[in-house]
Amino acid sequence: MSQTSEEWKEDLEAAAARVYCQGGEDGVLLRLFEKIGTRHRSFVEFGAWDGEHLSNTANLRLNHGWTGLLMEGSERADGELVRRERVDAENVETLFDRYGVDRDFDLLSIDIDGNDYWVWKALERYIPRVVLVEYNIFFRRETAKTIAYDANHGWDREHYGLYHGASLAAFHKLARSKGYRLVYTEPYCPNAIFVRASELAADIELPTLAEWTRWDWQEEGYVEPTPQPGGRWVEV
Repeated sequence: MSQTSEEWKEDLEAAAARVYCQGGEDGVLLRLFEKIGTRHRSFVEFGAWDGEHLSNTANLRLNHGWTGLLMEGSERADGELVRRERVDAENVETLFDRYGVDRDFDLLSIDIDGNDYWVWKALERYIPRVVLVEYNIFFRRETAKTIAYDANHGWDREHYGLYHGASLAAFHKLARSKGYRLVYTEPYCPNAIFVRASELAADIELPTLAEWTRWDWQEEGYVEPTPQPGGRWVEV
């Protein structure tokens, strides 16, 4: 018998544990793959920093025998463990081709503080079973917006640190259009996990988007984050 949506949420939240990641994703991912199984024990992660600090895949790689591709656009990449590559919507599948990524690899982790939505949208020939994204928390629950696509976008922490990525609702809409279900959001940092619907039981009950929303800005006086010069929010 399938779990209820409440049981599913409680199960994954109870599994949360941090080894290398930012929140509890290390434990949640292990529990999730216990539920759905693994195919190649393979991953792709970008931006991956140095491959360990706040990594969503380091625990799988170092402690559970997984292998995969790590990419980072900054000088943190050492060129060996972590490939120095700037990923955008035009080159993401070319990079996957170059590095021999499995078409149905197990886990994709996206955290590039910019074109995250557009890069995932651009994936067509590759179909990861599980996708973990960092989303922008500074939107109301129902707002589906992302930054306008700009292959040269760089995150300006000092002046426009809120202009990055996409809202949870935007990722949720994209995920549904690609055949994924939202299965988890981290309560202490803005990460969400999606699973291919075909990997889940047909009659499974999952929490709704509203139930997975950890931050919501419904109070009077809310102001949407300001785009950086030359940028704009796009409703999707």
